[in-house]
Amino acid sequence: MTSQVSSPAEQADGSGGAVVGGQRTAGSPDGKEVRRLDRVIIRFAGDSGDGMQLTGDRFTSETASFGNDLSTLPNFPAEIRAPAGTLPGVSSFQLHFADHDILTPGDAPNVLVAMNPAALKANIADVPRGAEIIVNTDEFTKRPMAKVGYETSPLEDGSLAAYNLHPVPLTTLTVEALKDFGLSRKEAERSKNMFALGLLSWMYHRPTEATESFLRQKFAKKPEIAEANIVAFRAGWNFGETTEDFAVSYEVAPATRAFPTGTYRNISGNLALSYGLIAASQQADLPLYLGSYPITPASDILHELSKHKNFGVRTFQAEDEIAGIGAALGAAFGGALGVTTTSGPGVALKSETIGLAVSLELPLLIVDIQRGGPSTGLPTKTEQADLLQAMYGRNGEAPVPIVAPRTPADCFDAALDAARIALTYRTPVFLLSDGYLANGSEPWRIPEVADLPDLKVKFATGANHTLADGTEAFWPYKRDPETLARPWAVPGTPGLEHRIGGIEKQDGTGNISYDPANHDLMVRTRQAKVDGIEVPDLDIDDPDGATTLVLGWGSTYGPITAAVRRLRVAGLPVAQAHLRHLNPFPRNLGEVLERYEKVVVPEMNLGQLATLIRAKYLVDAQSYNQVNGMPFKAEQLAKVLKEAIDD
Repeated sequence: MTSQVSSPAEQADGSGGAVVGGQRTAGSPDGKEVRRLDRVIIRFAGDSGDGMQLTGDRFTSETASFGNDLSTLPNFPAEIRAPAGTLPGVSSFQLHFADHDILTPGDAPNVLVAMNPAALKANIADVPRGAEIIVNTDEFTKRPMAKVGYETSPLEDGSLAAYNLHPVPLTTLTVEALKDFGLSRKEAERSKNMFALGLLSWMYHRPTEATESFLRQKFAKKPEIAEANIVAFRAGWNFGETTEDFAVSYEVAPATRAFPTGTYRNISGNLALSYGLIAASQQADLPLYLGSYPITPASDILHELSKHKNFGVRTFQAEDEIAGIGAALGAAFGGALGVTTTSGPGVALKSETIGLAVSLELPLLIVDIQRGGPSTGLPTKTEQADLLQAMYGRNGEAPVPIVAPRTPADCFDAALDAARIALTYRTPVFLLSDGYLANGSEPWRIPEVADLPDLKVKFATGANHTLADGTEAFWPYKRDPETLARPWAVPGTPGLEHRIGGIEKQDGTGNISYDPANHDLMVRTRQAKVDGIEVPDLDIDDPDGATTLVLGWGSTYGPITAAVRRLRVAGLPVAQAHLRHLNPFPRNLGEVLERYEKVVVPEMNLGQLATLIRAKYLVDAQSYNQVNGMPFKAEQLAKVLKEAIDD
């Protein structure tokens, strides 16, 4: 879904009405009150079979096309089908959208849609007093409530008195709306998520045409199912318009001042990363080869890239992680942009081949979509705990550059950057995303192809060294004096035959060598190559008078920035910097750290970046850590940072 956004000068606020209590009010065609809000946080929650992810995705798509800034947080069980009606089986989708620039999916929902008792119980602790709660009353019967420990109905015992409760028999209303379709009750009930989507679309004045078109395409082979879902969707809209229980609807204007002029679309981190890899291969004029084994939350990249054979993309779903990276490294040897995708457990299995790529000095992208660990851990939850594994998780001295995107849309640029480093310096590169970025989404400005970097490489075509006797020869490890990159010789090129393998190479010739001095030279040269990679200096967002620096990396960017904004509004000066390049660090990082009395490093691990910072720069960086499988909340970070400033 794309939308055209004009510059602020070209836009006008055409709404009428008066500002009341921070909200703008107006009338609507149905005679109900319309309130204007600057932002809203909605959470859809239900059983893992209730279609909450689809519901949230469709609401998000319509919100993106409307022009709001947005950020999403899907949250679902690891089991394909967890026990129905239980707390472990609850799936949710949170969406934060606004008429201004936002950075996170929000700390707490203003609206909770709970499809059953389990969804209510699992999420009620996050809902602030006074928020709207829409519940499917048809599910609040004795047995479903007993499954999650409700002895009495929370809809009747007064426990929800602090909230604006809207009891709606979603199942009954859906079945009634579809009575003419000849569906069984069970089949008709499946459309209750579309009824809920229609109701919320009415409440927040979301467009509807694209959702109806989507449903017709999704169920093109079953047109009667498509029409049933559309009827349920319209019924939800009509219910909101006619019922007395919803006396107010809300408007959130497009975020015209949040974006530069351009064409935008909503994009998830994994999709942006996939597009970034395709763009990199096109800019390098190389075929893209993905060798991968499916693993949550990285599998979407394999699924997406498999759709793009027209761009010269080849995907290989291997029998295991080791075969996946082996094929990708073989493709790199053959002259392709080799990529392998995985998550933490898969990185462990790929470690020997990553070391081989270091020794062979071939360009290879290792995409690690981090998740909770150790072992299989929390497959559908987020974490940043693979940094030290990426940095040191191989035998021997095997340095690998590390790049980390900071937002879902930034995954596109990070993929291009990782490819630039791999191709320029002939080295494997880690691209560290995580589950929060992978599944979350935000608006992305579609770039002009002319603005993308030129990544074209020159393959070796002939001899590059003159022997003592005057003979011309090809030395596969003769290096570029600036980048220390060795030549990239495509197999089959006449005269460029050379030996590869895991045993140490002789400098220049690439022959097998056990010479101690040569090994010392090669180890130090490979390290020097990584240390010499050109990365931009670290940008500092520093107001006057700041003595505390908040340093982050990866997906903590949104919560950290939101927290810093809150502190500055409260009059507390605090500086912020965010690392994309974690190996090598930006050259000015040490100088930056020395400017501040305190350095605070929030991470979704137990202090891995802080450990590296302390070791390299001898700075007493303070860690603030969270490993609960969820991203930081802005209010939580703001409190911690205030305490650090006041300490």
